[in-house]
Amino acid sequence: MLISSYPKSWTSRYFELGYQQLDPVVRRARAEHALFSWGGEALALAGNREQRRFFDEATTFGIRSGITVPITGGFGRMAAFTLATGDRDVHPEWLVADWKDLVQLVGLYFHSHVAARLDIPSTGKLAASELTQRERQCLAWTAQGKTVADIAVLVQIAPRTVVFHLENARRKLSAVSIAQCVAEAMRRGLLS
Repeated sequence: MLISSYPKSWTSRYFELGYQQLDPVVRRARAEHALFSWGGEALALAGNREQRRFFDEATTFGIRSGITVPITGGFGRMAAFTLATGDRDVHPEWLVADWKDLVQLVGLYFHSHVAARLDIPSTGKLAASELTQRERQCLAWTAQGKTVADIAVLVQIAPRTVVFHLENARRKLSAVSIAQCVAEAMRRGLLS
């Protein structure tokens, strides 16, 4: 499934020609968990001939470079949140360097909301009472950009204990990362 603001002519062509099997961005998103940038001048040398031709064609539709957030689900499911541009003067790697955590959180939060709207089943609903007060507290501070060390000082517990609570919350919400855990907790209304 594709939810996109790409030109309809590109998305139709993309699926008609089975580009989802060739697309280096999709292939990389399937294999990695971390946000990454792609495109620009590096494309001239990247991949095999078919992949370079694919990127050349994408460029004619206004897709030159971007940032992708891989999102891993259970049972081999995956999704990817991508911000793309056709502007030669935009350098996604700079955005990744300065705004990586924010873009990751936005991608996960967007995916969580789309999944809820499309009624894609998650691993089950979790009542707010199933997360402890301390787990919700640590997640809330994480959502505000605080580090483990910051949270330890604010909550007056050891950094190892903060990590313990965050990992428990991550496990309970079936998230693959703390960023996804925060997004899922926000989507479910578990953080106030």
